[in-house]
Amino acid sequence: MATVITSECINCGACEPECPNTAIYQGGVEWEFNGAMSAAISNEIFYIVPEKCTECVGFYDQEACAAVCPVDCCVPDPARPETEDVLLVRAKELHPETTFTDDFPSRFKEQVAADAAPAVAAPAAAAPAGGVPAGVATEAGPASLIPDADDWEVPIVCRACTGEYTVAFQYIRPGNVFYCPHCQASFVPTRTTYVEISKALEAFSGKWRGAFDEFQEQRRRDMAAFESKQRSELEKFEDALRSFTRQGQVGTGNRRRWF
Repeated sequence: MATVITSECINCGACEPECPNTAIYQGGVEWEFNGAMSAAISNEIFYIVPEKCTECVGFYDQEACAAVCPVDCCVPDPARPETEDVLLVRAKELHPETTFTDDFPSRFKEQVAADAAPAVAAPAAAAPAGGVPAGVATEAGPASLIPDADDWEVPIVCRACTGEYTVAFQYIRPGNVFYCPHCQASFVPTRTTYVEISKALEAFSGKWRGAFDEFQEQRRRDMAAFESKQRSELEKFEDALRSFTRQGQVGTGNRRRWF
């Protein structure tokens, strides 16, 4: 799908020079394509010409406009779904002088990598009668001390009123619109936002699991050392007890046997 600039645009102009296809125009300015001029798509804010937008396929692994937008208003247009192949063909048509190799950059490849990333979820612990309550660390893992990635409540700080609210990560998807419960200002996650939060959750989960595994390994070593020490103490006691009972069964001279 082509990228679109939402009404949240503040007309900063940061996106226009970043577009490799000159598909972004200031509000009210006519746009050009194949030598023909057309009326502006928007008169109030910057806009993107969908016929010239390739979502930066072939040039970058993310939309360049979205990467520099300070208010995250450059988002995929759900009304114009387009595949990577279609966008690459358009890029070749717009840039016949450019050679696109098989490993061309594309946000779609980043999306595939994000979708294939291992889940951040920690296994939930059952709580059978007399068993270990849910949420308590066991030999199997840290149980439900951290939530599943999709259920993780991501804090959002409103850019308008600085009020804070949370949104479950499963809803943090490019193009979704959220409204601040304090002032109703909108927030639209970009693909960069989604990917970065996903990476952060995965990294934290990995660190969490690593720390727990290290703790379990240290506990295993400590338990092995403790068992070895106690086993040695037990053997010494059994030897002493064996010697005591052996002596108690032998009488010499005026010494009486104990048994």
